[in-house]
Amino acid sequence: MNELARLIARRIAMTGPMTVADYMATALTHPEHGYYTSRDPLGRDGDFITAPEISQVFGELIGIWCVTVWQQMGSPKHFNLVELGPGRGTLMADALRAASQAPAFVDAAEVVLIETSPVLRASQAERLSAFDPVWCDSLDTVPDGPVLAIANEFLDALPAHQLVRTGAGWRERLVGRDENGLRFMLSAGETPTAALVAPEIRNDTRTGAIAEVQPMALRVAAALAERIAQDGGAALIVDYGHAESAAGETLQAVRDHEPHDVLDAPGEADLTVHVDFAALTRAAADKATIRGPVTQGAFLRRMGIALRAESLIKGATAEQAESIASGVERLIGPDQMGSLFKVLCLSGHGTPQPPGFED
Repeated sequence: MNELARLIARRIAMTGPMTVADYMATALTHPEHGYYTSRDPLGRDGDFITAPEISQVFGELIGIWCVTVWQQMGSPKHFNLVELGPGRGTLMADALRAASQAPAFVDAAEVVLIETSPVLRASQAERLSAFDPVWCDSLDTVPDGPVLAIANEFLDALPAHQLVRTGAGWRERLVGRDENGLRFMLSAGETPTAALVAPEIRNDTRTGAIAEVQPMALRVAAALAERIAQDGGAALIVDYGHAESAAGETLQAVRDHEPHDVLDAPGEADLTVHVDFAALTRAAADKATIRGPVTQGAFLRRMGIALRAESLIKGATAEQAESIASGVERLIGPDQMGSLFKVLCLSGHGTPQPPGFED
């Protein structure tokens, strides 16, 4: 049992079992021992790798998307280019490099990074120093004005509650402890979280069916929609998950690019769930126009990933060309990231259709 597991066990002994969401939040963001607060988890030397780290083309196409949407907005003289969970700053750096073809866009952009990890903030500061980024802890503190927001693999790591269908109804899965360490258990009665179970799942009567809900993710979607309705702009959400709400357990831990026991060594493995894009749509639809979700493969193809890869390969060595081609295939291949990952756009009512979401 590591130090964070001992702290969690002590808390459980004092206050009782905690929800899976509380456990995730503690494991990922504990000030001293949290996974994201104590390390850089990205890349081949870390625990997982994200699309911007796989290929520069991903961030470049996001940058082109942002320029096009900015032009659809009327090319405002000042706006906030916001990234939620920007990792090492790789996506933003690639996006701004591609966007430099439109100098007025770069001049108008205030680069705002929503990041709480001091380790990752240091990486972002180094990579994006030329753009004088501003850091915020949440959307609430983003400066006034229109926003173009990007959230790539951000929502999947937000805390999720799990509920299990029993003969007596939905019961919340909790993290408790016994003589062998941390273990899962069920609440004695229904908890308020049961009200958040998606309508498509709520009437599932199969004993043992599992529902996952992410209140924080829903609040982020609603806050983005509210901000867009108030100040104008758009948001692009890219993550792995399902287009329709469905029962099933997706909570997973990853360490050294391999599956890991969720309750073993908290703070030393990444914890995520699959994003429910239908739930995000319900949370944001009152204030914003929703496009998608479409698969990441379809989105990137429509954005011209094949042409960009072909251009890069022309000036590449044989080894570089192979790396470019394999990276692109990983991004769009249906048996890799192309189908599991989805792309959703939130924009103002009455705004033009953004690129990548054509019928």
